[in-house]
Amino acid sequence: MSAATALATALLAGAVVPGLAITDGRAAAGQDRPELQQAIQAIVDAGFLGVQARVNDERGEWAGSAGQRKLGSAAKPPANGHFRIGSSTKPFVATLVLQLVAKGKLKLDGPVADHLPEFKLDRNITVRMLLQHTSGLYNYTGEFRPDGSVEPGIPATGKEWADVRFKTYRPEELVRFGLSKGPRFAPGEKWSYSNTAYTLAQLLIEKVTGHSMADEMRLRILGPLKLQDTLLPGASPELPRPHPHGYFRYEDDGQWKVIDVTRQNPSMTAAAGDMISTTRDLHTFFSALNGGKLLPPKLLAEMRKPHPKSYGPFGGYGLGTYVQNLGPDCGTVLHHNGSTAGGYVSVMYSTPDGKKTLTASITYGEAAPDLAQAFPKARDNLLAQVFCGGQAKPAP
Repeated sequence: MSAATALATALLAGAVVPGLAITDGRAAAGQDRPELQQAIQAIVDAGFLGVQARVNDERGEWAGSAGQRKLGSAAKPPANGHFRIGSSTKPFVATLVLQLVAKGKLKLDGPVADHLPEFKLDRNITVRMLLQHTSGLYNYTGEFRPDGSVEPGIPATGKEWADVRFKTYRPEELVRFGLSKGPRFAPGEKWSYSNTAYTLAQLLIEKVTGHSMADEMRLRILGPLKLQDTLLPGASPELPRPHPHGYFRYEDDGQWKVIDVTRQNPSMTAAAGDMISTTRDLHTFFSALNGGKLLPPKLLAEMRKPHPKSYGPFGGYGLGTYVQNLGPDCGTVLHHNGSTAGGYVSVMYSTPDGKKTLTASITYGEAAPDLAQAFPKARDNLLAQVFCGGQAKPAP
């Protein structure tokens, strides 16, 4: 498997490099933030097509974009355009499940099998384990083998995905595929990122409420926060305007091809990563969540309690949220980035009080960015500017 394919699989699994951003140097509120301009230019120079970003902090709000809106055009991406947020969907879903826990409709440590008996799940798998990635369920978009290579799941990378990018999957179909591979480990024994678990969470929400997850999301989160530019598209391939274009580069018979994948069927990831949003809406959601407006304190604390075996380069994983200490001069941030199989990467960071956030979208073009070298450097510079006052470099 090529390095590019392995990287795409890692991104789809949620292991997106945790930081990034951008701008043309001007803010919606009139701020002049040249340090963010420099950070974005480094990202575009590294080979990405375009970036749009938003920073909310003690100086107010700054928003901007850099690069190209689409190949062949000199126009920059819209500063608040729609984009596919990939696994940044997971904090939304986890919040919705925890709201149902708060209402007494679910028990956080209760067996999932009590609500979804048709899947014959191990009764030791709890609601908490689904949100925490400790269920042991095989990730239907692919798994890493012990040697670092990738065991493919459903078509999610390369030409295989390009050929089926408009296919419609049902959540039940995705879950059954994941279950057919057998468990990776006993429930609660280890930590391993699983899109299967979050698609099960969608079915769980729908079973206990009697409504679609989209309806419940609108009722409990999107409506109250007035997130008018955030949606659950189902199987629709459309992306609302305005939006930047996303592209997918893959190898076919020894030749590299680049296709526009702005239109794609997002049902492949269901509740694990199908949502569409904007940098402004992501800020509003993540600020409200971390500011204590969506969950009672006890459940927000549970969300921020990483599993001991989940710690890695992105921090530790709680319930739908990473918790990461950026260093002594920077403090702790909550985050969950994401990517789609092709075209889009999303970035979502917040301080624990929700008062400082960074949200962004990055699009791929026809180049092959050096993610191993250029991306981490640009990421660290941006995180330092936003969360460390530009005085320190975040810890690796």
